[in-house]
Amino acid sequence: MTAEPALPREVKALDTPALLRPEGRGLDLGLGRRLDPGWARANAAPDGRYCLRPALWHDLTHRPELPGQLRCVVLPAVRTGEHVQSLLDGPPGDLAALPRAVPGEEGLRRAPAGGLRSVREWQLAAS
Repeated sequence: MTAEPALPREVKALDTPALLRPEGRGLDLGLGRRLDPGWARANAAPDGRYCLRPALWHDLTHRPELPGQLRCVVLPAVRTGEHVQSLLDGPPGDLAALPRAVPGEEGLRRAPAGGLRSVREWQLAAS
């Protein structure tokens, strides 16, 4: 068993179109942690800015054809203006290609004292 490479520490910046690309790629690859692209198109704030932070390496032992994935925390803004919390799995190269967050966006990577609702909690409250 080989050791995983160091976890990237760089926080990435996303807007809604940039969020949809890795979410769609995750769907194409059959990755488990991702937002449904249809949900993201319908509910993500059209002019939202989000941050994505790598959280851990995730190996798909049942799918040896896929190399290790990065599981990231992403904090998308929804149409109400609130930020919610979601997870996103993706190939390291895809995620490395995203732009780095600038200092003004760094605050989005930290949840407020009360925490953020998950996408599922937000969906339940919205229905």
